[in-house]
Amino acid sequence: MKVVLLLVLLLSPAALYAQQEETLPPAVFTDAKGRYQIEYPASWQLRKGVDGAEATFYATAARPAPAYVTLTTQLLPIQQKDLKLTLQGGQDSVWRSIQRLPRAQVLGLEQQDLGSYEEIRYEYLYTHSSATPTRLHVVGRRVWRGGYQFQIEYRGEAREDAQYLADGKELVDSFAFTEKAWSSLRYAAQVCDNKFYGIAATGFYNGRWEDDCRTIHEFPANDLTAAPKVHRKVLPFQSYALAKGFDNCLYSVTKAPTDTPEYVYRYDPVTRKGAYTTWQLPAQGSENVWISAATDDRGDLYFNSSDGNLLVKVTPSTGKVAVVWFNDPLQKAPFYYEITFPGAGTHGNFCLDDANTMYRVYSTDGSLLKVNLKTGRPSPERMKLDGLPKRGGYSDLLMQNDAAGRRRLYLAGPKAVYQVDMARRRATLVRKGTYTDLAGCNLFQVPPRAAPAPPPPATATWRGRVLNAATYQPLPQTQLRLGTGFGTIVRLNPNGTFSYQGKPGTSYAYHAQLTGYIALDSTWTAGPGPYVRDILLQPLSVGTTVALDNVQFEQGQAVLLPTSFPALNKLVALLSDNPAMTIELRGHTDNVGPPEKNVVLSEQRVGTVKAYLVERGIAESRIAGVGFGGAQPTASNDQEHTRKLNRRVEFRITGFQ
Repeated sequence: MKVVLLLVLLLSPAALYAQQEETLPPAVFTDAKGRYQIEYPASWQLRKGVDGAEATFYATAARPAPAYVTLTTQLLPIQQKDLKLTLQGGQDSVWRSIQRLPRAQVLGLEQQDLGSYEEIRYEYLYTHSSATPTRLHVVGRRVWRGGYQFQIEYRGEAREDAQYLADGKELVDSFAFTEKAWSSLRYAAQVCDNKFYGIAATGFYNGRWEDDCRTIHEFPANDLTAAPKVHRKVLPFQSYALAKGFDNCLYSVTKAPTDTPEYVYRYDPVTRKGAYTTWQLPAQGSENVWISAATDDRGDLYFNSSDGNLLVKVTPSTGKVAVVWFNDPLQKAPFYYEITFPGAGTHGNFCLDDANTMYRVYSTDGSLLKVNLKTGRPSPERMKLDGLPKRGGYSDLLMQNDAAGRRRLYLAGPKAVYQVDMARRRATLVRKGTYTDLAGCNLFQVPPRAAPAPPPPATATWRGRVLNAATYQPLPQTQLRLGTGFGTIVRLNPNGTFSYQGKPGTSYAYHAQLTGYIALDSTWTAGPGPYVRDILLQPLSVGTTVALDNVQFEQGQAVLLPTSFPALNKLVALLSDNPAMTIELRGHTDNVGPPEKNVVLSEQRVGTVKAYLVERGIAESRIAGVGFGGAQPTASNDQEHTRKLNRRVEFRITGFQ
């Protein structure tokens, strides 16, 4: 007969489904580019592209689901993509947004900088609206990498925590990057491509040649004889200065002389779209123009005035604008007065190499001039070149690598571009065309090294609020002591917030006390860096339910373990200080074993706690008790580390006699 019953159970659909649910491994979701993956329970439902989320994982097939996890990805704004957001108030931004939610309680908020990426982890509860007092539980991560933000977030009704929260947290934790190569959008992490650009000085429009200085020609760097791709009049102004950034965008500024600062313009040759940046060059003077621009081996952009006296550096990753010098270093060169007599051409057009050398060209005859960018010292020699036309009009220099990786110096001359053989000091015509400035940066095609994880912070800061556990309103009058030993008083702001700095790895005791509330004693173990968590004080009012933390029993027995005594002694003190208060003890177990035996066990454990209180002078008439067995779990019963949370005793205030 037992064999028949076993076969019936095994063959029944419910039993088969239960077995399948237990044994099925988690499913894996990977994005289209294979950059990251997420593991999710096989019983959860996956849908893609719902309400802007890349993927949504539903705990049940029912809609609306009582719990779900969303994954969203987005590009960071241009002004943020190069920043370390953990150093730019990322955690504060999340904390402020949580505090704006109704009846919010922060359970945890911490951040990490792991070198290749940064993240903020958070957990909080809040009430969705006053009309629907349901508490929502949110657990999530914001991860920033390479100019992207990834947010994976669990949301569920708090009353469903026992069934779905553990799975939701595991799903959120499972988000991880793969070993696949990563294409970063961060400026400093990008590699310059092989394209070569020039601002066309003239253009043939409506059947005639006319001044242009707004059109950009694009060439492959290994073939300057090829017909250019024309970006016609894409600059919003006429310009003499053009630099190519490591993001393969072009940066320019107007050639109009002015005594006011000028914004730098960014143009993307791929999208053929442009916009002004927030970077502002200082006024160059009404007798000067920004005549040339170039890029260095760190991707910083340089702009030079026509007289050579003002060199400005822009760091795109931070937006910092700094003046390199106010006086032309060539003033110290022995040939300076040969190139600055009245009516002489400019010597402000330049390029940079990867050895901090600035090469300038004298527009009158095309001779080359050198300056050490670090020391500001000029070379005493003025290098004249053979093979150039005698007429002036030499407008820029650019150093590039060809397809074989050989270094080539190009010179924009009157109606042509020349390649310069530095050893022979000879220029050879490469292609025809008049360009006011040349731009490229493939000389610096060295992939950046992966950023190592920074050392952990030497200090730990706990911030939070002291709140009423029933209303979630701040309690700024609370006396909060925190520290080693008896601790020190921590000042609370009018909104109930506090801040305490400690040492990572150290455990600190804290005590929060306010008349009309149950005093709270607990500990905080400091981790590295800033941490946010709120403290809740339970009001001394009818209906308040408090868990007796650390009250534990021998397995399957109603015998108290010695570790339970401190928590029970605090309850004795609370009842002694409030002689009119009556309570109900509430016992709970996990779901292991027959339900009816669990109810009996929970009642026996309530009786043990009641006896402990009575033995210490609390009147038996003030203490009622009830056992619920495993009917009211607060955590999942699927695993032992969560199942033990369901084996607990609580007390509920029932009145004041």
